[in-house]
Amino acid sequence: MAVDPHTQAPASSSGKTPNATRDGVTSEPHSYGQILKSSVLIGGSSLVSVAVGIVRTKAMALLLGPGGFGLLGLYGSIVDLALSIASFGVSNSGVRQIAESVGTNDEARIARTVVVLRRTTLVLGVFGLLLVVVFSGQIAVLAFDNDAYAVPVALLGLAVLFRVLSAGQGALIQGMRRIRDLAAMGALGALLGALASIGLVLLLGEQGISPSIVASAAVGFAISWWYSRKVEIRLPRMTHAEVTQEAAALLKLGFAFMASGMLMMGAALAVRTIVLRMDGLDAAGFYSAAWTLGGLYVGIILQAMGADFYPRLVGAAQDDRLCNRLVNEQTQISLLLAGPGVIATITLAPLILWVLYSAAFAEAVDVLRWICLGIALRVITWPMGFIIVAKNRQALFMGVDLAWAVVNVGLTWICVSAFGLSGAGIAFLGSYVFHAVLIYPLVHWLTGFRWSPVNLRTGAVFIVSMAVVYGSFWILPAVLAYGLGMTMTLASGIYSLKTIANLTDWDRVPRQVQRVLTIFRLAPARSR
Repeated sequence: MAVDPHTQAPASSSGKTPNATRDGVTSEPHSYGQILKSSVLIGGSSLVSVAVGIVRTKAMALLLGPGGFGLLGLYGSIVDLALSIASFGVSNSGVRQIAESVGTNDEARIARTVVVLRRTTLVLGVFGLLLVVVFSGQIAVLAFDNDAYAVPVALLGLAVLFRVLSAGQGALIQGMRRIRDLAAMGALGALLGALASIGLVLLLGEQGISPSIVASAAVGFAISWWYSRKVEIRLPRMTHAEVTQEAAALLKLGFAFMASGMLMMGAALAVRTIVLRMDGLDAAGFYSAAWTLGGLYVGIILQAMGADFYPRLVGAAQDDRLCNRLVNEQTQISLLLAGPGVIATITLAPLILWVLYSAAFAEAVDVLRWICLGIALRVITWPMGFIIVAKNRQALFMGVDLAWAVVNVGLTWICVSAFGLSGAGIAFLGSYVFHAVLIYPLVHWLTGFRWSPVNLRTGAVFIVSMAVVYGSFWILPAVLAYGLGMTMTLASGIYSLKTIANLTDWDRVPRQVQRVLTIFRLAPARSR
């Protein structure tokens, strides 16, 4: 049975009484402070990465022109595809295995898991390198219709090697919950990687595209290696049989993550293909723009919270009561942080498209708003999905993702046929309605999970607010609709900030957030 997060263990005079669980995880009466702290750190890192990415993209476009920029995109796609195969999902399964070992407080087990993770990623990285090098000619023919680019493609194998190794180091750092290091690693990797890649293209022109991708990956690996050295582990002696046994468990779970990722990639490609064939190339461009913008803000938030939430939940996976409480708390904070941004995106969709793209993308406004409604449901269902992963129910995990992908593609075919481009957004919303209906009873069966009353209220408030704002653009004059949307954005933002401030211990709120709350007089009374 789920427990209301506000009625947990009794508080001491300081308001916080730690509780020890049977799996070795020490928890507080609530985890809001930890959620907010990790969200600020990883969210800030993500914002830096996004900003650096925008500058890098602009610089590459100016230096290379349309043709060279297109070549950069193709090379990047080759690396991404090879990486998805070679990494075998170890970046995700590694986090789980490390976090599970940390939850036992068994230093010997932690050390064995770290050794197996490092050796496995090295083998997979070398495999990815050889895969690209051996088949570079065939890849060049498939991508460019000739083998003239075989040598630059072969060089990309090094980028795959470095990125697989970086993913392994990142999994170690995340699994150990070294969130500050993870944030610094992401921001530094983006900044220094961009400088290295832009510098090579500046020096070598189009011939420097492939080396620039390798250089960026190498910088990322060097930074991840530097931070992973801070994790002090006594390396144990392990026989080949012991390494093989533990690596098999790592790869088995990794296969589930890889299969899920391939399903998501396949579904995304199928949706774009349906839009392209039914509505044309321009419609496909509008959809791509809407899809990118719809998930940008919420994606940063979910990535920020997932960095710490995932390993914490794995550590609590054997305690259903604690597991359910963590999910409810994560859902509440996710809604409070994401809700105002989604309402703002629905309201300002035309302006956002015009600023980030151009006035020619005005037809993407409606599909962007539908996608925003679907993204809001993703925020609600996303924390629940981690219960299945934390419980290591691999077949169930893959089955849920397969069912969602099939429904998403099927609904897209039906809705685009009936409603045109907007149908793709309607289908996306419908797929997450299906996902919620599917996953809620599954996690209730696994752990007895139920949404807490406060989450039912918060979710209802935000979902209704988003629906009202979206509907206003159909029934009200534009000026009134924009006025209502901005009012709802401001009101929801104030509500979210005030609620978060009251939920969280003031001394655990990051200083940057304290300043903002104090300026707007939203700090809890006890802190003033």
